[in-house]
Formats: sequence, C-alpha cells, structure tokens
Amino acid sequence: MAGYKVEICGVNTAKLPLLSNDEKEELFRRILDGDMEAREQYIKGNLRLVLSVIQRFSGSNENLDDLFQIGCVGLIKAIDNFDITQNVKFSTYAVPMILGEVRRYLRDNNSIRVSRSLRDTAYKAIYAREGLTRRNAREPSLMEIANEIGVSKEEVTCALDAIQSPVSLYEPIYTDGGDPLYVMDQISDKKHLEENWVEDISLREAMDRLPNRERHIIDMRFFEGKTQTEVAEEIHISQAQVSRLEKSALKSMKHYLS
Repeated sequence: MAGYKVEICGVNTAKLPLLSNDEKEELFRRILDGDMEAREQYIKGNLRLVLSVIQRFSGSNENLDDLFQIGCVGLIKAIDNFDITQNVKFSTYAVPMILGEVRRYLRDNNSIRVSRSLRDTAYKAIYAREGLTRRNAREPSLMEIANEIGVSKEEVTCALDAIQSPVSLYEPIYTDGGDPLYVMDQISDKKHLEENWVEDISLREAMDRLPNRERHIIDMRFFEGKTQTEVAEEIHISQAQVSRLEKSALKSMKHYLS
C-alpha cells in the first residue's frame, strides 16, 4: 500500500491537507450554508479517511484506484448526511459509511452467485441499517432492521451472511494515528457474560486499582457486553479513545496480576 500513498487516482496523498477541529467546524458551517468551495475543501481534508479504510483491502486482487473512488463516494454521502447536532465526531460517522460503500461495491462485483431475492433482502437491510443509524445516531439491532423492512430476524441474518466475505477478527478497520481499531473491537459477547474472565475475584481486585473511567470502560465492555462504539457514545469520547483506554487498562491489570 506504500506506493498508493503517493499517487491514487491522480491525487498526491503526500500533499493532502490536515484540517484542525476549528477548521472542520467552520467549513461545515459554510457547507450548511451552501458553500460548494467549503464542501470541496472538506472532502480533500478528509481523503485520508478513505485511504485508511481501503488499506484493509490492499492484500486483495481489487484495484485500489477503483476502491479509492468508491470510498470517496462514501465520504461524500457521509458529508451530505452528517448531523452536526449529534455528539459524534465526523470520522466516527464517516468511516462506516465509506466502508459500507466499498463493501457494497465488492458485493455487486462478487463472482459468487446469490439468488436475487436473497440479495434484495440484504440490500434492503443494509439501506435500512444506514437509515436507522442516521436517525438514531447509533447502530440498530438486528430486530430493528428486520422490523423496518418487514421480514423476520432470521431472514435478515441469512441474507446478510450470503453476501458477506469472510473477515479476520484481527483485520484493522480504522486508525487515527494511534492504535488501530480491529474487527474484534466491534464485537460484543452477550452469550457468555457469566463465564467471562473479568468476573474472577482477583481480576476484580485489579480493576479496583484502575482510574474510574478505565474501570467503567472495562465494566461496560466485559460485564455488559457492549461494543466500543456503544461505550464511546455513552461516555462521550471517540471510539479510538475507548480502544486506547481499554488496552491501557488491560495492560495495567495484567501487570498487577503478574
């Protein structure tokens, strides 16, 4: 992927602008007023998000120039649909939109044949999920998606599974310059909460030594089975921050127990 960081689709990525938070806020205010020049600046200032997403596909046979263009479509959709009144960072909202656009492109070009009815159900579920996410500012449950499109939860699961490609739990999803977020960071385990190792008494003692926020994060992640996205929304920080605090807390606990 290193070569593509220099030139993708005619874009010299080494010269992409880095926008400060104040610049982003000012540009978005101008975008809402219909300023197309501000919109163009905002797109260019967030192209690194697209690059960070398509890096995960660098080992595939897909043309990265094509994926970059598709990712830019997702970025533009994110800009057009982003609600600044919600307490969510733009990158937190945009990355799933970009990833979803790329995955949709890959599904449409998948050589594996899936029945039309199953594919239609899957696409309806995907669009419903995106719509519910925008309206509620959170990831909807499977049941909410099923109710939205008028089918059973089992049909939604079957349809989505049919068009998905296998993904490693350790595959990186996004990085903001610090520790990357992996697929496994997005997964909660509500089935085996009682068996989780965090409930061990000695680990509880280690948890008691953590600062309040880190202890709260560990509680929500391993006792309540919440994803990092859900934790981030509840305590009003970014998902990347949750990931770093979680890793730091677990490292401290491990050091205490060793």
